[in-house]
Amino acid sequence: MNVLAKIVIAFVALLHFYIAWFEIFAWTTRGPEVFSTIPVDMFEPTKVLAANQGIYNSFLAAGLSWSLFINDKLWQHKVAICFLLMVFVAGLFGAATASPKIALIQSLPAMIGIALLMISRRRGQQNQL
Repeated sequence: MNVLAKIVIAFVALLHFYIAWFEIFAWTTRGPEVFSTIPVDMFEPTKVLAANQGIYNSFLAAGLSWSLFINDKLWQHKVAICFLLMVFVAGLFGAATASPKIALIQSLPAMIGIALLMISRRRGQQNQL
C-alpha cells in the first residue's frame, strides 16, 4: 500500500471518528447547526438513534485504522478495500436518503482511497513479474 493511499485511508478514518463523536456526543448541541433542515425539536427525541449511527461510524473508522497496522500486504489491502467499500455504500445511501452532500463527504474520499489501493496493488503485481 503506497503512502498516498495510507494518507487517504487515515483521512477517511479520522472523518468517521469525527462523525461518530458528533452523533454520539454532540447530536443535540451541534446537530441543529449542522443539519439546519431538521426542526430543532427533533434532535432530543432522535438522540439515541444518532448515537446508534455513531457506533456504526466508529466501527468503520476502527476498521480503516486497523488496516493501516496489518503487516501482511495482501490482507492489509483486502481489509482496507472492505471498509472503504462500506464507507462508499453508506455515503451513497446517505446521499439518496438524507442529503446529496453526503456523497461528496463520504463516498468520494472512499472512492479515491479504493482507486489508490487498486493502482498501488496493480503496480505491486507488475513489479513482481
